[in-house]
Amino acid sequence: MDQLAPPRRKPDRPEPRSEEVVPTKAASKAAPKADPVPPPATAADAKPGWRTRALMFGVPLVLAAAGGWYWLASGGSVSTDNAYIQMDKVSVAAEVGGLITEVAIREGQEVAKGQLLFRIDGHPYALTVAQANAAIDSATVDVGNLSASLAATAVDIQAAREDIAFAESNFQRQAALMDKGFTTRAAYDASKHAVEQARARLAQAQAAAAEARAKLATGTGGTNPQVAAARVRRAQAQVDLGRTEVRAPSAGRVAESDRLQLGQMMVAGLPAVTLVDTAHPWVEANFKETDLAHMCVGQPAEMRFDAYPGLKVRGHVQTIGAGTGSEFSVLPAQNATGNWVKVTQRVPVRIAFDEAPKRAMIAGLSTEVTVITSGGCN
Repeated sequence: MDQLAPPRRKPDRPEPRSEEVVPTKAASKAAPKADPVPPPATAADAKPGWRTRALMFGVPLVLAAAGGWYWLASGGSVSTDNAYIQMDKVSVAAEVGGLITEVAIREGQEVAKGQLLFRIDGHPYALTVAQANAAIDSATVDVGNLSASLAATAVDIQAAREDIAFAESNFQRQAALMDKGFTTRAAYDASKHAVEQARARLAQAQAAAAEARAKLATGTGGTNPQVAAARVRRAQAQVDLGRTEVRAPSAGRVAESDRLQLGQMMVAGLPAVTLVDTAHPWVEANFKETDLAHMCVGQPAEMRFDAYPGLKVRGHVQTIGAGTGSEFSVLPAQNATGNWVKVTQRVPVRIAFDEAPKRAMIAGLSTEVTVITSGGCN
């Protein structure tokens, strides 16, 4: 049974197929190696075109040129973002006190020079004008009385002189009779006393005339001082009455007008409203002291504004500050101390506009200023 059974095949060694040739070691050593077949050509292996070469060589050249230009021009300008728009601001205050009876403006309104801003109750000042007119009339009446007094003193002087002449004539007769013994001593003394009294009355009349003449004396303008003083008081009263109408001293835009309320008591000298001159703005740029080596008045400048991206305005350096900001501060720095630390100072530089901005300028807007210093100072 065991001899008649066919032999078993090992499952892990399959029989070679008839068409397959199993190479032997000798055959593999004797057979020559075949040349490798190159892979097919692709688009990436193609030679670069002129556009590729232009990008390869042009971009580095452009970058190198831009870097060289920046390196050469970096010292030809200075810039700072510590800059702000400035405008003339006028604080308008009433010159007289009183109740506000009218407010003729609103916040942000553009006003012209001389335009009415607000009005104060003028009745008390009108009464002062009337009182001053009465004082002028009273002074005029006093002058008339003094003129009449001066005329009366002239009459008194004339009468005193006549009394003197009569008394002297009577005294001479009494003296002649006294020499002949036909009169008494009492009559003689009485005539002599009469002469003295007449002379005293003349002196008194002359003194009264001088006093009246002095009171009627005129000043350099040919007007009596009392009348002139009364007229001055009336002029002052009229000025105060006119000041009850507060008008714009200059053209500008109204700001901080919320302090003006009807019925509010206005105090003389207290700022009531602010006028901003928006027609003539400028920029105050605070440059570091290390940026001023080549900066001069008249150099061109360029301004950019945080509020208006993309807006550029041309200008020029108008003035360079006479001192650093710390020199004009309320509490200047005390550098002569033991703990002194050097700090780079900033100098205010005023930049004027060379062209009208396309957008409305607002006082206090943040600005970036670049001053072209490559041209040097003239």
